[in-house]
Amino acid sequence: MNFAKGLRAILLPIIDFFYPPFRKIFDLQTFRYAVCGGSNAVLNLLIFYLAYNFIFINETVYLLTYPVTRYIAAYIIALSVSFPVGFILNKFVVFQQSNLQSHVQLFRYAFVTISSIIFDYLLLHLLVGYLGFWATPSQALIIVLLSLYAYFCQTYFTFKTVKAPAEKES
Repeated sequence: MNFAKGLRAILLPIIDFFYPPFRKIFDLQTFRYAVCGGSNAVLNLLIFYLAYNFIFINETVYLLTYPVTRYIAAYIIALSVSFPVGFILNKFVVFQQSNLQSHVQLFRYAFVTISSIIFDYLLLHLLVGYLGFWATPSQALIIVLLSLYAYFCQTYFTFKTVKAPAEKES
């Protein structure tokens, strides 16, 4: 059994078990996206919280001799875990039907992620650095907003299903 089949065999029965009460609200793919994306967002936020509160104590952290604020350092640590986890969940659990080549999906996923990083960075600096809001609740709000953005990008761009030429004509 390969990795993708093993991952699907483990996760899909668990996720799909909880789907029936949500059937009237979401289609199955959207529900799977919400569960996988939500789980990945919680993982990201947990890592961010732990890194911000327990790993990075000083306000300025030096990453490869480059000074960054501790909330940006915590974000980098959280992203280094949530990026690959998110791609794997989206590719092998949520958007299995996508017929785009894996390298195209990865490139597009990275593009959407980079744009999300830019938005996240700017919003985090705005909320924490300029407006003085607490870092963890600010990051949580940003995750919600960017999750909506990412959902539409992943559905209609990154993991879309391309129709074969014969299908386009009919």
